[in-house]
Amino acid sequence: MKILGIMGSPRIGGNTDLLLEEALQGARSGGAEVEKVIVDKLKIAPCRECYGCLRDGNCVIRDDMDEIYPKLLNCEGIIIASPIFFYSISAQLKALIDRSQSLWARKYILKQKPVISPKKGAFIAVGATKGDNLFAGAVLTVKYFFKTIDADYTAELLIRGIDQKDEIKQHPAALAEAFALGKKLAE
Repeated sequence: MKILGIMGSPRIGGNTDLLLEEALQGARSGGAEVEKVIVDKLKIAPCRECYGCLRDGNCVIRDDMDEIYPKLLNCEGIIIASPIFFYSISAQLKALIDRSQSLWARKYILKQKPVISPKKGAFIAVGATKGDNLFAGAVLTVKYFFKTIDADYTAELLIRGIDQKDEIKQHPAALAEAFALGKKLAE
């Protein structure tokens, strides 16, 4: 099984990154081949809403998304990881998701069949506050993104009250949950 990890945090080595690494280790331990994409290191322009993708399912913008589309289409499992900024995912990750409008066009307008379907999808999010609706917007965004790429939303790990860089290391239970999430995704 091929699992794609998408790290949506700009903070390399931070809480989101550490949790994703544990999840990918869990997936490896379950026999999966894993790949990690660090969105902050990519050049991804925002969607221009030009509807060029409605013609043939391809985005007209040429940038690092050209490398991401095949990864999204050819993985069998995907783990999205993001810190929560203003009750949503990071801007870097949102740009990647918005640029997947071309994949939405392929599925819903052009009626193209997915390469691999269904995939398994999991979401890891870390937020500093403890608000009741802290993850609501982010979960909804990820669920609709998963629907577009034919991934079933099969697992989530939503951690509240963590903010300082690598503070998650003080929470071994959360790291163990991330490992278990990755291992289960590889099944």
